[in-house]
Amino acid sequence: MKNLNIALPSVEEVEKYLCIWETADEYEKYRCQEKSVVMMFREKFPENTKIEETLVKVAVLNEFYRTSILDIFSVALHIVDLNIDNMLAEEDIHVIDKIARITIGGKEKHFYSFATKYCSHHQPDKFPIYDRLVSDLLIYFNSQEKFFTIENAKNLRDYPTFKAAMNGFRTYFHLEKFTLKELDRYLWVLGRKIFSPKKEK
Repeated sequence: MKNLNIALPSVEEVEKYLCIWETADEYEKYRCQEKSVVMMFREKFPENTKIEETLVKVAVLNEFYRTSILDIFSVALHIVDLNIDNMLAEEDIHVIDKIARITIGGKEKHFYSFATKYCSHHQPDKFPIYDRLVSDLLIYFNSQEKFFTIENAKNLRDYPTFKAAMNGFRTYFHLEKFTLKELDRYLWVLGRKIFSPKKEK
């Protein structure tokens, strides 16, 4: 990967981009959406046992994050049937693949990014969010400073590998003071600036 001429991660760099997230007008919409999702996932409907509540969460997440799920009812029913609440509480990373893999209309789907977002909004300090911009930056920073064994972006579509890479990234660059959620925001805001400034998450 070519040199993008961006600063390596540091406490100062993370704080700078978190400040942009928290104060810049262009992120006001995202901040409001995030507050709405937090309220829904962790205050209003923290459990995943009722189809009506789970359906609302799937619909909102799909709309805000543009996860391209056309049959939200099937996905919500799938989540309810999985009985995931104990897995979320116990930080069972296999819950990601269980949610992501679903057959709809006879076709196998793999809603990987959606599954990471769904679990993260229940347990933000346990489940980092997979996103293309985050993945691209992890690959880039790893090409500059080897902090983890990542052969290519496909490796990060395996959730245990992705989470290990995020934790390795945090440790290598001495960013332990930040939560996984904060590091996700840093990487996403920086990624939008570098890779796709005109695209929205």
